[in-house]
Amino acid sequence: MTEGLPTPRRYFAIAAVSFGTALVVIDGAIPSVALPTLARDLQVGGSEAVLVVTIYQLVLVMTLLPFSALGDRLGHRRLYQLGQLVFTIASLLCFFARSLPFLLVVRAAQALGAGAALSVSSALVRAIYPPRQLGRGLGVNSVVVSSAAALAPTLGGAILAFGSWPWVFASAIPFALLSLLLGRHLPEPERHAEDFDMLGAVLCAATFGLVISGLESLVHGSSPVVSSAILAAGILVGFFFVRREAGEARPIMPVDLLGRPVFALSTLGAFTAFIASMSLILSLPFRLEHGYGFSPSAVGAIIAPWPLTTMFVAPAAGALSDRVPAGLLGGIGMAIATAALLLLAWLPAHPIYWDIAWRMALCGAGFGLFLSPNARLIIGSAPRERAASAGGLISTTRLTGQTLGATLVAALLALGDGSGPLPALVSAGLAVVAGVCSLARLNPAIRLPEKGEARGHQPAVQLR
Repeated sequence: MTEGLPTPRRYFAIAAVSFGTALVVIDGAIPSVALPTLARDLQVGGSEAVLVVTIYQLVLVMTLLPFSALGDRLGHRRLYQLGQLVFTIASLLCFFARSLPFLLVVRAAQALGAGAALSVSSALVRAIYPPRQLGRGLGVNSVVVSSAAALAPTLGGAILAFGSWPWVFASAIPFALLSLLLGRHLPEPERHAEDFDMLGAVLCAATFGLVISGLESLVHGSSPVVSSAILAAGILVGFFFVRREAGEARPIMPVDLLGRPVFALSTLGAFTAFIASMSLILSLPFRLEHGYGFSPSAVGAIIAPWPLTTMFVAPAAGALSDRVPAGLLGGIGMAIATAALLLLAWLPAHPIYWDIAWRMALCGAGFGLFLSPNARLIIGSAPRERAASAGGLISTTRLTGQTLGATLVAALLALGDGSGPLPALVSAGLAVVAGVCSLARLNPAIRLPEKGEARGHQPAVQLR
């Protein structure tokens, strides 16, 4: 298994993981298109309808790390396919939704299924590819994410043009079915005998759930005291959770891996990069419509160069990271992204489409050059038996960063600064932090193996 799967089985396994990744991305992004229609049909307000998106993201963030630990016990392929099955059943139940509470329960079930699959997808990628091609494999995975993110709004609009809103939530079912059919080509399940830490899983879910809910409530809620209490409770639970995990042999939160400088720097860099990208993408439509008078359709066309450029740059960067230090690639990528974000902050007084589009393409190139090599370094620096924990941390970092980015934009909008150049400047500052984290990994002292690695727990690929 250390040399990956043989061909042609490898290609079928890649397709299975790609379809599974696409369904998670599409199902997370596509409902936003249907929210006005859904609110009208279910006779609820727009702010209530947004819960359909929020609950999906929240359940994913709460469950990814516990699921990744469960995958180590049950076997990655077994949990991956079980998640696909749960997702498919929950998606079919959307057709029976006649009220918002029922739909929210179904969306939570969808997120549970998607979270089970996403939590072990990076570990499966590592098992599918030979170590020397791991960067290429993660680059392919980045292409799938970018393509699905670019496809989701268009697909949602097309579905609503011909059908009702439940079809939007069911649109990812074909991806789940294809992934299930191809699932027999995935690496064989490898089970571990350890008991599942149920208390740790509950504390993990409570930590992320309370902290994110508290931050969201501070922005959207009517009682700062209650919101602060929720946030404080999350921080307190998180403190005890991390202390408890530090004493576990196979913790749900991989605090032992985060103790390695190269792993911690890569995770921090990814976290700030995801906050930066989400802050810019969510704030830009308000600036373009309110500040420059672009129509909604024009705004979509202006944003599109970002994911389209990432779609081409990410796989090339992933493949390049198999030969060039990921710290160097990430530093260059964040330098490009920082320059592009500053250029977006200082747009011409009357910009046309191309004035903004080429800056967005430059952002996509910078982030694409950073994220794939960074993911390769996180997965590759973890021992093979901890690959699922490392992959779960990547996904949790991405979703938490994106959620905090959305919260940041909401706060800036509430303060009256969200539709100006400030979000782009904040994003540029965060990109600088990500770039510094990336370049710091070039320090030879950071790249040295840990003591535990010298005793036979080496990563499968060389740390760079």
